Amino acid sequence: MQFSEMTPNKKWVKPDLQAETRANETASHAERIERRIAIVTVFTPPLISIVGIWFWWRSITAVDICLFLSMYCFTILGITMGFHRLFSHRSFQCGKAMRFLLGIAGSMAVQGPLFFWSATHRKHHKYSDREGDPHSPHIENSEKISVKGFLHAHVGWMITGNKPLNYIHLVPDLIRDKVAFRINRLYFVWVLTGLVLPAITGGLFTLTWPGVLEGLFFGGFFRIFMVHQSTWTVNSICHLFGSTSYATNDRSKNNYLFALFTFGESWHNNHHAFPTSPNLGLKWWQLDLTYKVIKTAASIGLVWDLRLPDQNKTIVTVGPARLSDRLP
Repeated sequence: MQFSEMTPNKKWVKPDLQAETRANETASHAERIERRIAIVTVFTPPLISIVGIWFWWRSITAVDICLFLSMYCFTILGITMGFHRLFSHRSFQCGKAMRFLLGIAGSMAVQGPLFFWSATHRKHHKYSDREGDPHSPHIENSEKISVKGFLHAHVGWMITGNKPLNYIHLVPDLIRDKVAFRINRLYFVWVLTGLVLPAITGGLFTLTWPGVLEGLFFGGFFRIFMVHQSTWTVNSICHLFGSTSYATNDRSKNNYLFALFTFGESWHNNHHAFPTSPNLGLKWWQLDLTYKVIKTAASIGLVWDLRLPDQNKTIVTVGPARLSDRLP
């Protein structure tokens, strides 16, 4: 408060300037901590990857490749199927166990806690390529493609910071969701688990300490680095290069070059045209591995209520609704 307030009995009260100062200092301190965590998250995986590849590139084993691929697929699905299409857009419904598994997998991708990721993504859709978009490459609202804009959208926005996210406004449903709340609260536990799990697995398969280190590297840090680069291309490249199939109020593009690595997320213009659709590959030739997993899960009853778009650009719900599975 910067001015005195009047109580209901019309008495003037002196403003608590010390409390306001403490609140501002706390907010500033929290922002500095978040910035430092972002810097560590952005720069640690590539630095370790450079050292690790230089050290191990001549002795890569089948175990290393399997650990990398399995952890890559698991964690990128956690982002594409979990954080993105389930939690951020409610493209389909599933039980608590599946929500928990997808939330853990997404957290292991080390792209920030669930509330932060979903709030940032919903804000991106609300202000896409306009003032307020957290990571648009068109930072100066220019038609020109710039290196500065690309770097900002790809990674810079996490380091330079943005306006604080209003979680109450952006993700009220997730705050009320007990499963999502627990996933968000234990974020650093899941990050550590995503590193320890491949390290232990590598050690068990090789029964050597070098196997533990290689598992930590290939299934942990190098996998995190590659998942980061794959998913971040959606923010940067898919708002700069590609084709446009639908008229949207932004500059989102479909880019077939990254469809495999992003598990279908690079059909980004399709996504901005139909944000709540679980299927982003709307043409028969547009590969969307995430939707294939969703469709397979739906065929055995693990997910339901798929919100598929029809020919008139409206969303239809497929599958019976289950009242018992509404958010708590």
